[in-house]
Amino acid sequence: MTIGRLAAEEGVGVETVRFYQRRGLLALPDRAASGFREYSEDDRRRLAFIRRARQLGFTLGEISDLLGAGQRAGDIVQAAEAKLAAISEQIRDLAQLQCRLRRLVQVCEHGDSGDCVTLHLDTVEGAVR
Repeated sequence: MTIGRLAAEEGVGVETVRFYQRRGLLALPDRAASGFREYSEDDRRRLAFIRRARQLGFTLGEISDLLGAGQRAGDIVQAAEAKLAAISEQIRDLAQLQCRLRRLVQVCEHGDSGDCVTLHLDTVEGAVR
């Protein structure tokens, strides 16, 4: 299949396929007699794996590691668990930030301008906790 068909079947642009090739995530196939590069079903599966991994939040570096490991289930599970732990930490951090911002809104809405710590940027972190 051509690069255009490969890209279309996986819902990405041709430039995305080329980008993944430059990053070493996808191989650059040889040219067929027609002069076009011919992509295989294995190339399509690899592109699908890359796409799904990106949708799950894996970085290109992490995907490269997974592809280099031969996509073994144990490696994928370990990477997914690490990603889950990182996301859980981000959620905790965002929840704390959300509470701080709610308190800031309350102070600024119900106090006088002197109470609104946004006017004193050097005290925002300490006052909103």
